[in-house]
Amino acid sequence: MNKTYTFLIGVTALVLGTFIAANAQDTNVWRSLAEVSYKISEDEFGELYVPVFSDKIKKLEGTVVEADGYIIPFEGMFKPEHIILSSLPLAECFFCGSGGPETVMEVMLKNPIKYTSKRVRVKGKLTLNAKDPEKLMYILQDAELIQ
Repeated sequence: MNKTYTFLIGVTALVLGTFIAANAQDTNVWRSLAEVSYKISEDEFGELYVPVFSDKIKKLEGTVVEADGYIIPFEGMFKPEHIILSSLPLAECFFCGSGGPETVMEVMLKNPIKYTSKRVRVKGKLTLNAKDPEKLMYILQDAELIQ
């Protein structure tokens, strides 16, 4: 093999490896969303923690991302077009166990879905929320269930 051919194979492998690594990171958005910190602030009701998003998270805002996880059921409140998705199983989720607020997101679906206890995958446009304490800090808009 000549040196040029070997060089081209090496460059191709490097580009392909970079592409695969970038796509692998994109498929696990939860890892990126975990890069959040909090500052203590106050409102009329008292002290609250306000998220401070990393630059990596800020770059994701407004982009279409995929997230997999578990639907968190709220008794009498399940809305098939507006769900809470947790990266962790129910026993470990933010509302029930050891996870933090960065492990859950609100998902606004284009089409209603049926509740399932199995892991689901959704795709939608990511919105960051650091102002409204009545909403979660991560919200997926115009989301779709991925089969």
